[in-house]
Amino acid sequence: MIIDILLPLSLVFIMFTLGVGLTTKDFRNVLLRPKAFGLGIINQIIILPIVAFSIVSAIGLTDEMAVGMMILACCPGGVTSNMITKLAGGDTALSISYTAVASIVTVITLPLIVGFSIEYFMGSNAPSINIFSLGLTMFFITSLPVSVGLYINTKYHGIADSFRSIANKVSTILFIIIVVGALASEWDTFTSNLDTLGPAAVALIVIMLFIGYKSAKSFGLSRGEAVTISIESSIQNATVGITIGNLILSQQTGLSVLSLPSGVYGILMYLVCLPFVFWFLKQ
Repeated sequence: MIIDILLPLSLVFIMFTLGVGLTTKDFRNVLLRPKAFGLGIINQIIILPIVAFSIVSAIGLTDEMAVGMMILACCPGGVTSNMITKLAGGDTALSISYTAVASIVTVITLPLIVGFSIEYFMGSNAPSINIFSLGLTMFFITSLPVSVGLYINTKYHGIADSFRSIANKVSTILFIIIVVGALASEWDTFTSNLDTLGPAAVALIVIMLFIGYKSAKSFGLSRGEAVTISIESSIQNATVGITIGNLILSQQTGLSVLSLPSGVYGILMYLVCLPFVFWFLKQ
């Protein structure tokens, strides 16, 4: 019961912190740079779930793990992708625009794709899921906090500016606690599936990193835009994945097994994938 309350509240705070860092200018890239923005959104919203579906089908993950990977693939990017874009020399403004819009769009796309995935992979063992209710939940724990944060930053910029640095540190701590909790609560399942779940998570990031960069270059976009699209196509918000997994299949103790792929991803993203991201982009 405590997890059912604290986990969504933690995500609300993290998404609110993301919104506090946004301005209305971040949404103007949709109109000012339609090619770059459209390509990035297509990669993240459409291509990424297709690639994830192909990977879990080829590797042969268990039903719950496959659904968990699909949940992860439908999540928007987060502050992490903005930070990595900046460090990699990408277009930070464009990255923030992707994050802002994707946080809204996934309210629709995540319930639809996850609903299909649950029926496809779990069949008769699928938990009951109301797509409309899941979409509404997504709105209240992701889009609404982002919108409130954006409003506060617009109307009370001075207060938001002083709050932002502390909020970012708290969000990082919450993210670490959520990821560690996801792994600790399902440790036996984690260790028994790491040989397939680990490669699946790494493959998803590496493949989308490559697709994002090459697709951007093939459309004649600049290197900065290509770097941004590459990162936004491959880096997901693990906290959203963990929370949604637990909302769909809640347990009396610990976190849902559907949350485990996002938890593993949250660890591997830093230990394995970030070094590869910077190596790839440097080349």
